[in-house]
Amino acid sequence: MSIMEADLHTLKINDPFLGQYQQLVRDVVIPYQWDALNDRVTEAEPSHAITNFRIAAGLEKGEFYGMVFQDSDVAKWLEAVAWSLCQKPDAELEKTADEVIELVAAAQCEDGYLNTYFTVKAPEARWTNLAECHELYCAGHMIEAGVAYFQGTGKRRLLEVVCKLADHIDTVFGPGIHQLHGYPGHPEIELALMRLYDVTQEPRYLALVKYFIEERGAQPHFYDIEYEKRGKTSHWNTYGPAWMVKDKAYSQAHQPLAEQQTAIGHAVRFVYLMAGMAHLARLSQDEGKRQDCLRLWNNMAQRQLYITGGVGSQSSGEAFSSDYDLPNDTVYAESCASIGLMMFARRMLEMEADSQYADVMERALYNTVLGGMALDGKHFFYVNPLEVHPKTLSFNHIYDHVKPVRQRWFGCACCPPNIARVLTSLGHYIYTVREDALFINLYVGNDVAIPVGDRKLQLRISGNYPWHEQVKIDITSPVPVTHTLALRLPDWCANPEIALNGEVIKGEVTRGYLYLTRRWQEGDAITLTLPMPVRRLYGNPQVRQQAGKVALQRGPLVYCLEEADNGANLHNLSLPEESTFRVFEGKGIFAHKMLIQAEGIGCLAADSDALWQYDRSPVQRQPQTLTFIPWFSWANRGEGEMRIWVDEA
Repeated sequence: MSIMEADLHTLKINDPFLGQYQQLVRDVVIPYQWDALNDRVTEAEPSHAITNFRIAAGLEKGEFYGMVFQDSDVAKWLEAVAWSLCQKPDAELEKTADEVIELVAAAQCEDGYLNTYFTVKAPEARWTNLAECHELYCAGHMIEAGVAYFQGTGKRRLLEVVCKLADHIDTVFGPGIHQLHGYPGHPEIELALMRLYDVTQEPRYLALVKYFIEERGAQPHFYDIEYEKRGKTSHWNTYGPAWMVKDKAYSQAHQPLAEQQTAIGHAVRFVYLMAGMAHLARLSQDEGKRQDCLRLWNNMAQRQLYITGGVGSQSSGEAFSSDYDLPNDTVYAESCASIGLMMFARRMLEMEADSQYADVMERALYNTVLGGMALDGKHFFYVNPLEVHPKTLSFNHIYDHVKPVRQRWFGCACCPPNIARVLTSLGHYIYTVREDALFINLYVGNDVAIPVGDRKLQLRISGNYPWHEQVKIDITSPVPVTHTLALRLPDWCANPEIALNGEVIKGEVTRGYLYLTRRWQEGDAITLTLPMPVRRLYGNPQVRQQAGKVALQRGPLVYCLEEADNGANLHNLSLPEESTFRVFEGKGIFAHKMLIQAEGIGCLAADSDALWQYDRSPVQRQPQTLTFIPWFSWANRGEGEMRIWVDEA
């Protein structure tokens, strides 16, 4: 079944909620991140990324500065710009991007190689440390930028640069005698080459993805071979010498993917790898790889996924843990991992129309992805905890990765530009465009025109999702079009109601989508009523960190308690089983957002400071009104405690 990507030139997001985020990215985030890449943000760690390219291009003298993967920040910024230009043309921004692209082209070596770290700092060490050094990862992000800029502007300059880069990589890697039989320590090139294949239809790119995926985990391990060959040197020593080489599960290289049973290792690497494999499985009609994707998706989504759409429960290795190990306060849940999860879910939807993937995609988007950026667009979370006690963070080093407020920038700045590019490309996630049907995965307000044969199906989605329960889909095609619309019925909604031209209908529901086939014409209107009562979530009994606790969700949004509303010592608050909920519109930063209140129980401590007390509890229980805010919006009012899971009384 062929899939067509929605053209972001003919898809205009006008959603009152996420539309504001896209505008924020255009007006604030992209210029702010451009300043950060040029080291013009005070009180932020320097990036030096643009300067690195200038040095590599021979335009100025100096030393490389930053992480070995610093180039990828520029690539992601270019991708965000490309998708933003689809939404709203900006001649000045496009000119700046064109200048950056010329800079990138000038930094490219004659043979197609492109990486400022190795060009400037270690030219003799090219392709000698795949396990640790991110060369293929950086290449992948630049390839994605090249594809996006071509699709966004029609300009081929960066596309030609990345095709030359991909061709170079294709000569270096493969089964040949004089080729390297390796694969990336940090997957990314796989999903990037699949996107490049979509645009160029060059079969060598698809074959190279297949090689990288099938070679992964083969014996003898390539990481061991290159480690010996380079004299056992190591780039990273965070957890001891060559830990990335030794801990092969960290980069999903411990076994062939066909033998792996669980989501394991570095969470971002896992979801990027799986996104590439799902894309390959669909296009090559490889049933074995499809089954591998299903097996690993199911383990991740059913046993290792946070209710916020976060993945990666431990800071050591930014990685998955064991099944049902989901700590709330020491969790990592990197912003990039939830973005990669959305990419993986999108490609699973393209492979098979099952709403479970869209449900997870929506959960990640409306919670962790939005929560990774402050409401001002200038502060960011790398790590996304479900519980924070700020007084403890600076003393207990088990929390060294957790920040109580969002940061201006990071030395490892992968998350901010990643959030920007996913928000500007949001239209790619709203729909799955198949020949036989148009699948609506997310109810984000937009106008779109989708080719159906020699005609176009035009429609408008409106409403104020996820705050209000009614979504309207108006057909705006001036010429009638016969086609199938498949509407996702969210897993959080118990009793959806669908009306067509004012008449309630019961259509065919298959794997979470309601199918409507008819001759659509201008004036046709579908109304979805998706009731959004506050719902209590309970964890699986095997998740020990959630035992005896409850969390609240309304629509796709997970809610939390914050100190600003409920005072300190949130761990002493509980929510009775019989409490009812009041939903109301907030004020200030919560304007147009729905908050929740419920009658709970607080604890009044006794005067004694003693650590223990015999025979009688030192606290007195008393009624207290609890206020819950959407979790994505926490830490926008200064530093304070926060928690999602609350004791149920």
